[in-house]
Amino acid sequence: MTSSSQNFDPAGIGLLNGNIYGLPFTLDEAQVVVVPVPWDVTVSYREGAHGAPQAMLDASVQVDLFDEDMPDVWKVGVAMEPISEEWMERNKKLRAKAIDCLDHLAEGGSVQDEELASHYAEINAAGEELNHWVQNISKTHLDAGKAVCILGGEHSVSLGLIRELARRHEKFSILHIDAHADLRDAYEGFTYSHASIMFNARQLEAVEKLTVLAIRDYCQDEADLIRTAGRAAESDGAGSAHGAASKGGPITAFTDRQLKRAAFDGVSWKEQCAQIVETLGDKVYISFDIDALDPSLCPHTGTPVPGGLEYEQVLYLVDELVKSGRTILGFDLSEVAPGVVQPGDMDSWDAVVGVRLLYRLVNQMARSQKRI
Repeated sequence: MTSSSQNFDPAGIGLLNGNIYGLPFTLDEAQVVVVPVPWDVTVSYREGAHGAPQAMLDASVQVDLFDEDMPDVWKVGVAMEPISEEWMERNKKLRAKAIDCLDHLAEGGSVQDEELASHYAEINAAGEELNHWVQNISKTHLDAGKAVCILGGEHSVSLGLIRELARRHEKFSILHIDAHADLRDAYEGFTYSHASIMFNARQLEAVEKLTVLAIRDYCQDEADLIRTAGRAAESDGAGSAHGAASKGGPITAFTDRQLKRAAFDGVSWKEQCAQIVETLGDKVYISFDIDALDPSLCPHTGTPVPGGLEYEQVLYLVDELVKSGRTILGFDLSEVAPGVVQPGDMDSWDAVVGVRLLYRLVNQMARSQKRI
């Protein structure tokens, strides 16, 4: 425990001290650093995820810090980087240009059309710059011995941290929890599209395995890639699947339909979790898009889809992963969109759910790294 936390009361009123959860830790003192990335330039349907870091910071002071599985876990120390005003402003300007591109495509245009070439060039260049920015911040904190997680923003913002972890670790797996496969190549002309994050992550040699979970909206090209790189999970009464090796590493898919059908056939969630964890290596990066959850838990996310996981299902899976002895190297939580907060409302429901999920993931990452 640091000197600044000696008199902190975790059961007291949430402190408006500018840090997430009102915790009494500076960036230097914290063992876990949250990097907020207010970016949703490439979202395809509904924007708003750029506002998640601020909305979740606001909602965080109402989170009870007691965790029944890990009492006093708050003492591990969590701090959040300041939300970048520069990237907020650039997001606003570039989102307007992205909308021009999306409208053009919806009207039958092509990404190759000359009139939008400058828009695409600027957005794609900014996406690469953002990746470098996230990677550099992650590097600074990892060099200092801290654990790092990314708070989006759209899903594309996690690539910088994944790149930095790939630079440090010879091999690791990605557990991708999402309603979408995100395996599209430069979707809608955007190299770093929210729908391309796993396609881009798989280009890294260190990413040896990809397990995708709860997907229920994906295209034929993505289905073909999953079959080519591995075979999709089969509902055989046990919900088991093992990917076959290929360029970019094997992919194992546990679709929402397969998970539900296995459950209808009497396969317990514990049994399914065992099968999911079995596909992962010893080192794991978790990439979590909030739309993997039932949309009642994230009604304003950019691309909501019926079906999905319940809150405690996700926490149980992560707990089983940690109990297996695997290490969570890092994680991201993306696509939380606050929506319009009505007069008299303190916080967005999406942010209320998201910030609690963030806390539990932070705790489990710290636990897996033997920080508690």
